[in-house]
Amino acid sequence: MLTLLASLATAADRPPIALEPGVPWAVPERERWTGPWPTATPEESGIDPAALEALAAYTFRRTGDEVDRKGSRTNALVIVRHGKLVYEGYGRETTAKTPLLAWSVTKSFGNTVYGAAVHEGLISLDDPVCKHYAPMCGPGHDQVRVTDMMRMSSGLHWVETYEASPIFSSVTAMLYSRGSADMAAFTAAQPMSHPPGAFWLYSSGDSNVLSAALKGPLGARYDDYPWTALFEPLGMESAVYEQDAAGTFVASSYLYASAPDLARWAQMVLDDGTWQGQRLLAEGWVRYSTTIAPAFYTTALSYEHVSSNPGAQWYVNLGDPNRSLDPPWPSLPPDAFGASGHWGKFVWIVPSWDLVVVRMGDDREYGCSYPGQPECVEDPEAAFTKHRFLELLAEAVKPHAPPPVAPPEPAEAPAEGAP
Repeated sequence: MLTLLASLATAADRPPIALEPGVPWAVPERERWTGPWPTATPEESGIDPAALEALAAYTFRRTGDEVDRKGSRTNALVIVRHGKLVYEGYGRETTAKTPLLAWSVTKSFGNTVYGAAVHEGLISLDDPVCKHYAPMCGPGHDQVRVTDMMRMSSGLHWVETYEASPIFSSVTAMLYSRGSADMAAFTAAQPMSHPPGAFWLYSSGDSNVLSAALKGPLGARYDDYPWTALFEPLGMESAVYEQDAAGTFVASSYLYASAPDLARWAQMVLDDGTWQGQRLLAEGWVRYSTTIAPAFYTTALSYEHVSSNPGAQWYVNLGDPNRSLDPPWPSLPPDAFGASGHWGKFVWIVPSWDLVVVRMGDDREYGCSYPGQPECVEDPEAAFTKHRFLELLAEAVKPHAPPPVAPPEPAEAPAEGAP
């Protein structure tokens, strides 16, 4: 441990993070509206109706009961293209207003809360977390920057395993046992295993330390901030965001929202952090968030890398050609990115298709998508498989077909005898 700590560079020694304005895709002018989503037919949106029907049939094909909990258990599917609602479907007693537990999709939402705070100038990616959260001020810990935690490269020891392996699981202890009263403090008490910024490790703990670190900059605004910064401007009336006993928003796991409200949030991210002409996130925040974490390239490949390439609390679709790592979503374009949560929660954003897709499920078994995927079901008809879902989505979307333009009205024939 002493050798590790002695090797740590100070936060000031590492390259500063400069947000580059804009995103690497065109953001169209959007029709401004209030109330329900404006709608469009699949044909108007460049989506094949028959292929969309096949996608919906796959998505809702089987719902396991509350005893066996097997099969594909889809609660909601919402598709937005060109800023308009094209499809929404619901199952398992879910409606368009049902708040659904987002699990780790919450991490990506927590990222956008930070994007709003950075937009206000309240906090910087280069700040040592210790500057805003005292439990991170110990030796070694005090060199962890906000950006290191945002990119899950804090260097803190962490074991992210779930119900299949709970005994040594850091996240299980944090959420349900000895760490649950103060999740950020539990995480901050973990030893340093790697230099900050050098090793990528999926950690729900990092997300909750980040959440606690906003208390200082926000002060009395903290409890209301997700509402004033995001929920209210976006019209997310269904949203519930839980806090632990220490009053920290559980940014790893405990956002609840309806599928259409999650689509509103995702549309704002697609539109470079703007909504109805109002900027909600810092310029350059979305570009930063969808850039692969540098530590990804220096960390030995694992299942987590293969299944989803890490950005900053988001996942991207680039792979790593230098290590023969294919993009995790081969049916989607390279600019696709998204959020993912336990038991089948997915939000995909595809800029080149001008598309937002929200699929919220309660899957307790998984179809196999990758070689060596643990605990998956080989039968493709038994469980939801995101690869098959995305294949069907790609078949439905016609990314290069603009919305059809109505033909001009035929000119009236001139009256008889007119010149």
